[in-house]
Amino acid sequence: MSGSSMSGPSMIGGTFDPLREQLARAARDFGGDAVSGVLTGMVDDVDRALREELEIFPVCHHSPASALAMVRRLREKQPKVIYLELCEDLQPLLTELRNCRLPVAVQAFATDLDGFPKEWAPLSVVAPVTEASAEYQAIAYALETPGVELVLVDRSTDHVFQWAREEERQREHGEEAGLHGDAVGVEIGDLRPRFAELEEHLLHHGKVRHWSEWWDQYVEQPLSGAGYATYRQVMVLIGSLFRRLSRDPARLAVDEDRERHMWTRMREHLAATGADPADCLYVCGAFHAASRVEQFGVRSAAPFEISPRTGTTWLYGLIPSSHSAIEAQFGLASGSVSIAAATWAKAVRRDRLTPFRLTGQKGAGRGPATRKPATPKPAPPQAGESIADELTGFLSVPPALDALDEDELLGWCVDIVRLARRNGYLASTADAIAVFETSILLAGLRGRARPTPYDFQDAAVTCIEKDAVPGRRDVRRLCEILLGGDRVGEVGYDALPPLARNVHDRLAPLGLDLDKRTIQRALLDLRADPALGPCSDLLWMLRYLLPPDAVRPIMGERRLGERAIQESWDLAFGKHQRALIELGYEGVTVEQVLEQRLRRQVWDPKATAAVALAAVEDAVLYLGSRRFADELGARAVELLAGERSVDDAPEVLRRIRRLLAYYRAGEPALPAWCEEFATAGYAHYCTLLPTAFDDDDTGVRQVGAMLGFLFSMESLALALGCDRAQLELAVRQSHPEAPAKVALLWAARTQLGLMTVADLRQRCDDLLGNPLVVPAFPQYIMGFVQAMEPVPALSGFVVEVISKAFGRLPDAVLLPWLPRLITTLKDEAGELMPALVREAGRTFPATLAAVDSFTPPWTSRSTGDRTAGAVAAGGPGAGSAGAAGTGGAGADAPGAGARRAAAGPVPELLFAHRATCDAVAALLGCAGDWQPPGSPASEATDPSGAPGPSGGAGPSGGADPSVTAAATLLTTHPEPALALATLLT
Repeated sequence: MSGSSMSGPSMIGGTFDPLREQLARAARDFGGDAVSGVLTGMVDDVDRALREELEIFPVCHHSPASALAMVRRLREKQPKVIYLELCEDLQPLLTELRNCRLPVAVQAFATDLDGFPKEWAPLSVVAPVTEASAEYQAIAYALETPGVELVLVDRSTDHVFQWAREEERQREHGEEAGLHGDAVGVEIGDLRPRFAELEEHLLHHGKVRHWSEWWDQYVEQPLSGAGYATYRQVMVLIGSLFRRLSRDPARLAVDEDRERHMWTRMREHLAATGADPADCLYVCGAFHAASRVEQFGVRSAAPFEISPRTGTTWLYGLIPSSHSAIEAQFGLASGSVSIAAATWAKAVRRDRLTPFRLTGQKGAGRGPATRKPATPKPAPPQAGESIADELTGFLSVPPALDALDEDELLGWCVDIVRLARRNGYLASTADAIAVFETSILLAGLRGRARPTPYDFQDAAVTCIEKDAVPGRRDVRRLCEILLGGDRVGEVGYDALPPLARNVHDRLAPLGLDLDKRTIQRALLDLRADPALGPCSDLLWMLRYLLPPDAVRPIMGERRLGERAIQESWDLAFGKHQRALIELGYEGVTVEQVLEQRLRRQVWDPKATAAVALAAVEDAVLYLGSRRFADELGARAVELLAGERSVDDAPEVLRRIRRLLAYYRAGEPALPAWCEEFATAGYAHYCTLLPTAFDDDDTGVRQVGAMLGFLFSMESLALALGCDRAQLELAVRQSHPEAPAKVALLWAARTQLGLMTVADLRQRCDDLLGNPLVVPAFPQYIMGFVQAMEPVPALSGFVVEVISKAFGRLPDAVLLPWLPRLITTLKDEAGELMPALVREAGRTFPATLAAVDSFTPPWTSRSTGDRTAGAVAAGGPGAGSAGAAGTGGAGADAPGAGARRAAAGPVPELLFAHRATCDAVAALLGCAGDWQPPGSPASEATDPSGAPGPSGGAGPSGGADPSVTAAATLLTTHPEPALALATLLT
């Protein structure tokens, strides 16, 4: 192992000996041996990094000082190989930066995981790039300069998560790693103290509010004009300080493994290419520049085994980024990246530097910089050679601060007042003067000769914002906009994944610029221009896949069996470009991605039959693939048969009804999966019905939906071989105790014919008449309301029950119940209210004048029930039909001698079409002769006085036993005769 990689104080020349002795004396006087070890170790780390044969360039991410030093060093050294601390598998993406507008982020994305926990999906790694960063300057120099090679040496994205998983396994208390489904930011040159007490101490004594402001005041400004040697030594010193004070052993272990990985990769490249380390430059974070691992240095022989990658397939691309996104991702203060960009631009103008830019870079001003003529390169320091000490002078002398730039500060003050007035503030020239003076005052209090943007922000908030914010933006946000704003990057067309380019191409007929970040209105007249139909189909699919604000329909909708003839859309693809790009990681076309997502939904372990039916509906709406819809439908049958819960029964009922209506209207026959779903659902819900009635955790809504499925699918299920006895047996086995479910069970028994409506009405009247049950009667009503779903014929009876409840329930019971009734009807208005309102409209009078004379039909029903036996005495013309002039047989008293056959439209109709009555009489065993209507008839009656089957015209030869049986049948069951008489008259 070489001395350059493991040198100690005794092996180093005397370059930093005076500084080391000075720091050691100060540590002994104030802090003891522990502090002395930290301070002298920092000097050793600087000496070790500077003596390394391969030149190390320490950076801080998004630091203007680092970018300025990088531009100067690249102009001076002109290296042939640049090693960059960035995931090694992201290198092919860097050439695509020329097609983008910065800031953007290079991204690695994976959804199909092999070797990682499935719950981590999707995995994402992003590395943002801004123009005011040393990394971008190095990339632009390498890609634009012939003969220069750029090599990324950091661990791959696959290893990022391999090590994160290993770190998670080693945590004693199972702490979350924070990687599940979130993008991991690659922190290039992250310099922030990991010692909370130190950071708090620095902020307090620096008279600043956050770390970004401290860094700008005490590092950025002093180093922006310093020489390269000074910059390099100071950055390594800061990195060593933060490294030695780190209190996170797990994170430090990961960082050291990264350093071992990077040095191993650099030595492998040097060995493979034969490059001279003197012509190379290693760009890494200042934290890693002070590394103490045994693999440090190109002459080290310490081995390090790099594990193979997993079988996970990684997809790569560029996504737009923004200043605010970078600040949120790396924990920076709001506006700090915008201020850094402004500082960079000012320093470039001040020092008359020409930064490196990629050819064709959007928003890069004049374009690529021309390379200056080569200048003689200074000989790099060799191992063991003494290095000039720049630290002592830098640390012992206060930094030379910039003088007050009154023109710049006046411009800021005038512009912020103008911007504030534009956003609703009552600002004036006096406020501009106050901001100017307050900025100078704050800078003086904080020990600064020149007010920084942070001083200006505080002064503007103090002088302008007062006590209220009149608009959407506060003054601090206005200052950020003034100093550069939240700049948002843009990925060019050529750098987009195939899916995104395909979307742009297919939407070209709309004639819109989809790269704009503003909302654009698209109008589609599909009847006048049928060629826009594919655009409409694509927009509906994107509406399903992208965030709601990206594609928003204003007019037009898409339902099963319906297509709009005109549509209007609000499109914001430019604002949501990242979502569209990440969609391209899932497939080549939108249709492929949609099909994959639907298939993933229905095969998810937590999928239900309702989810599968929703996927079938989406497949029909957006893809139009009968094969794929049948595949999803078959999966829905499997899921329904395996469910042990009925929580989704309402959703299942609603969706299967809609799908059956669609297929019946547009297909010659139902798909096979629909028939299987009907039969499987019939058997499934019949099996679970008794348990659902008795289970307190199962709601009335769910039980009502089960009955709705059984009754609505009954005809189809019976036609396919199901047995109705299974449903009757399930209903008979149900014994609920909750009043709402009891009412629902009564409705089901009525639908099955196990209970008459008259019996149901009598039970409700008994409940209302029982003072002990009256408080619970509203719960019965809620059950009857839910019963309208499975038994729509009961809607009239529900109106009757609710009307009786309003008329007879006391206020103490009625008033607390009303809110629950209203909320129930509101929540289920789309299904229950139409039937209820329609029936109420038929029942109650339509005009106000008719209300006074209105008599509810149920109040007179008892009279009709008492006269129902008249059918047996007078045939079909009895009762109300006889009152209509049908000539009932009861007009003559029984036994009045010669009688006449009944006359009127009913007897005439029956006499003219005698075949039906003859067939019925033959089945009943009632043989007889027909008499013309109105003609004399014999007095053939049975002993009970009941007439014959033709309204008193019995057999010619006295009383017949069959006639007596028919009369008895009609007397016992008068309802069919009454119903028939009503229909005929």
